Amino acid sequence: MEISEAAYLAGIIDGEGTITLTRMHEKEHRRPSITIASTDFELLEYIQTVTGGHIFNKKNYKPDKFKDSYIHSIKIKIDVFYILKEVSPYLRITKKKKRAEWILKQYEEVTVRNGKYTKEKLLKKMEFETHFFEL
Repeated sequence: MEISEAAYLAGIIDGEGTITLTRMHEKEHRRPSITIASTDFELLEYIQTVTGGHIFNKKNYKPDKFKDSYIHSIKIKIDVFYILKEVSPYLRITKKKKRAEWILKQYEEVTVRNGKYTKEKLLKKMEFETHFFEL
C-alpha cells in the first residue's frame, strides 16, 4: 500500500469507519474487523480495490428521504492486520488509534489458533476484549 493510500484510508476510517471486535458466528470468540459506512458507493469501491473486503447494501427504509447507504467490511484476519499496520501511524482519532494498536500488540498473544482455550488463556482473552471496549 502506498503511503498516500494508507494516509487517505486512515482519514476515511477516522471519519466514517469502525475498528472493532466482532463475532462471525454466535459461539465464536470475537475477531478484529474494520467497517466503513458511506452513501458514496464509488468511494467504497476504491477502498475495496486497495484493501479487499466486501461491500454490502444497507437496507433503506425511507428511500424518499434518505440516500442508499453501503458498508465496506473487512473481516479476514490477515487483511485486517495488514490494513491496521499500514494505517495506524496516520490515524488521528485517539480511540481508533488505540484500538488499532491494541489489536496489533495483543490479539495474537491472547488468541489460541485451534480455538481450544485453557481457563487461564480464556481469562486473558476476555480481559483483552474488556480492555479493548474500554478504550
